Amino acid sequence: MRRLMLLRHAKADWPDGVADHERPLARRGQRQGPEMARYMASEGLIPDSVIVSTAKRTQQTWELVATALPSGIRKSNDARIYEAPKNNILNVIREADDTAQVLLLIGHNPGFTEVAYSLINTESQSPALARLDRGYPTSGLAVIDFQTESWADITEGSGRLERFETPASIGD
Repeated sequence: MRRLMLLRHAKADWPDGVADHERPLARRGQRQGPEMARYMASEGLIPDSVIVSTAKRTQQTWELVATALPSGIRKSNDARIYEAPKNNILNVIREADDTAQVLLLIGHNPGFTEVAYSLINTESQSPALARLDRGYPTSGLAVIDFQTESWADITEGSGRLERFETPASIGD
């Protein structure tokens, strides 16, 4: 089994004169990151490997999340995730190292929404799918399970949305 977790970056700021790639987290994002990290740790959602977009806001999100997780998680950066279309993100997933059973990507919308919907079997309705249908907010976390031995074998529609959580849903 493979588990893919797609974490959208925490809420970013929009400072004047700052390029999109360099946008930092907003105060709200600085709270969201640790909240989601504590949730992930408490639920055993621990990645073996993480791939992070090169944007400042995603890097900062990982720094906040990493503080609540065990040390030693392999981290790599991949510019192909930054503001990427679905196929770029799917390629990153399919090229992931198979020694990682649980893979975390930290990136952006609309790509993460498109990837999540393309990978999951949407025929079976669930509370997680209903929550995803309401939108993929900042710090939203999709957890998708696959019955496959290799990331390269991930196909569209083959995943099961195990859960979709947001800062609001974990605060309930």
